[in-house]
Amino acid sequence: MKPTTLALLAATSALATPAFAAEEAQPERDYLPTDIVVTGDRDDGYDNDDGSTATKTPTPLIDVPQAVSFITEDQLEDQSIRQLNDALRYVPGISMETGEGHRDEVFIRGQETTADFYIDGLRDDAQYYRSLYNIDRVEVLKGANALIFGRGAGGGAINRVAKRAELGEAFTSGEASVDTFGAFALLADVNQAVSNDVALRINATYEEFDNDRDFYNGRFIGVSPTVTAALGADTTLIASYTYDNDERVTDRGVPSLDNRPLTGFDSTFFGDAGFNRSEVDVHIGRVRLEHDFNSGLTANATVQFADYDKVYSNIVPSGTDGETVTLGGYLDAQQRTNWIGQANLVWEADFGDNLSSTLLFGMEAGRQDSANQRQTVSFTRAVDASDPDALQPNETPLTEVLFIPPFQLNPVSRSRDSNLETLSFYIQEQLEIGQYLELVAGVRWDRFDLETVNVLNGQPGDRADEKFSPRLGLIVKPTPDLSLYASYSESFLPQAGDQFFILSQGDAQFEPEKFTNYELGAKWAPLDKVLLSAAIFRLERTNIQAPSPTDPTLTVLAGESRIEGFEFSAVGEIADFWKANLGYTYLDGELLNDNAFGDAGQRLQQLPKHSISAWNRFDVTEQLGFGFGVIHQSDQFASFSNTVVLPSYWRVDAAAYYTVSDRLSVQLNIENLFDEDYYPSAHGNNNIQPADPFSARIGVRFEI
Repeated sequence: MKPTTLALLAATSALATPAFAAEEAQPERDYLPTDIVVTGDRDDGYDNDDGSTATKTPTPLIDVPQAVSFITEDQLEDQSIRQLNDALRYVPGISMETGEGHRDEVFIRGQETTADFYIDGLRDDAQYYRSLYNIDRVEVLKGANALIFGRGAGGGAINRVAKRAELGEAFTSGEASVDTFGAFALLADVNQAVSNDVALRINATYEEFDNDRDFYNGRFIGVSPTVTAALGADTTLIASYTYDNDERVTDRGVPSLDNRPLTGFDSTFFGDAGFNRSEVDVHIGRVRLEHDFNSGLTANATVQFADYDKVYSNIVPSGTDGETVTLGGYLDAQQRTNWIGQANLVWEADFGDNLSSTLLFGMEAGRQDSANQRQTVSFTRAVDASDPDALQPNETPLTEVLFIPPFQLNPVSRSRDSNLETLSFYIQEQLEIGQYLELVAGVRWDRFDLETVNVLNGQPGDRADEKFSPRLGLIVKPTPDLSLYASYSESFLPQAGDQFFILSQGDAQFEPEKFTNYELGAKWAPLDKVLLSAAIFRLERTNIQAPSPTDPTLTVLAGESRIEGFEFSAVGEIADFWKANLGYTYLDGELLNDNAFGDAGQRLQQLPKHSISAWNRFDVTEQLGFGFGVIHQSDQFASFSNTVVLPSYWRVDAAAYYTVSDRLSVQLNIENLFDEDYYPSAHGNNNIQPADPFSARIGVRFEI
């Protein structure tokens, strides 16, 4: 048995609706949690003993030397957001990738990822769309930080804090909503105290998708029961299971023309309504044990098993000349199982003489088995060889409703299996010296053992890497409500990419890519429920494959890119009647030399120079409130080629809220209030997603 497996066995052994205020009063909305923690309950009873996502220790957000953005459950409800990709549009510094119409994919500080997603601090890295029906809060931690998350997370990481059963409480809440396209959602949240020491909670949802795009439809089913059990005065067990099933049309958007998105065809479906489908089944089970040894010593251990099974197929546009459209297509299937064991020991000690310490020691072990198969599409229409103007088999006239030429699936063109085993140990010290100075220092050691095989030809690939990833932070606190910080952190990504389906023999010879983040920042809490944050940063990516400067026929690890930027945010309760989450990010990034991504000097793909997001809720009376939001992104290139431009855009959203009673409320949400045409995301130069036009959603929330 491999060391990683032994370590894993060792680790193993060792939209809830908030309660309404007084009758005929608006519910209290929380946009600013005091701490960011890896597991959570309802906002009014948050347990932060397990530590924060950014440090794995009980650390107030103002003392974290890192830029962090978050969206609480209250804000998600106010914006009527149910999918992770919709929530992330309100996080400046993040650009959305279309993800081939079947998965979450984002750029964080210019770094593309399909895998840097976590739930309660544990990796959730398969390619699928994530729902928020059982989620208490979404957190985006920015900058490389392998110490907390391990490999990847070069630009940052996205963590979802899951709802869990609450001891001693009983409540039932629900929601129903429908929009102008006919899409609707039903949600339920039930918490029941089984006894004084045991509670059960079930979150469930059924959602049907629709929008203005021709032939688009789909539905989502999710069920997530959790159990919390007090095994004694100092020990708590939390167990959860989630089943998600997502079926939808894979919509690849529109192609480009004259270096811009094709206009005039925003509703046209460039695919086959019967073939472009995606279906995914996700099972995630998790057991967490928490224990307080008293005297400042606490421990937690978690085991998570996840099983993902997905198949998607699509006809996809590959270009247009304004008269005809060129098409391609394929069917792809993915299977993955993840076993992860994680254990943390936290010791908080006060040594007197204005010296205190928070020491973290942890380990994580995992095993990941993945498989991937693909079949390409061949178009079978006969071509009249005597007609020089005849369309090719994969071409079709550009019309509002496309005719898709006949096609067939080819034999399997790729089939690959992989086995990944990881073992990690990490240590971090947070030293508080007097009232004004704090030091954060830590290092993580990872062993990364990847074995792959090309099933079609039997060609193996394997590589084992052992990497140390440091983290350093200095925090100066002139006053308790002001922190000035400087930080340095690293992360790495093996050359197999972030999904690890295959490692070619060529890639196996290279060290992992390296991400290095330098950051200076400030966090200030001018009011009890308001936090202002600002940061300047530089993110360097090195060890990118590149042609040798002395022999272009050879490949070396000489490629580099660099991102520099600034961000600002203000979040919380600015006044009794005004809650807000406001942010701005400036990003400038380029390739520093010729490498695998492109030529020196090219701007990084989907990297808008300016990003603005602002969401506000104003409670005019105890019963009536309004919401107002703005999203802006400046011009960005659809790909590293720097040829196709996604134009800048402004989107305005609005909402209205009315509290009927202490148990019933209604709300209206409007997206794209001024019906702007824009293109917020892409997958290369010819899969560009048009935005939804003006739409309205009305919903009802109740609590029993």
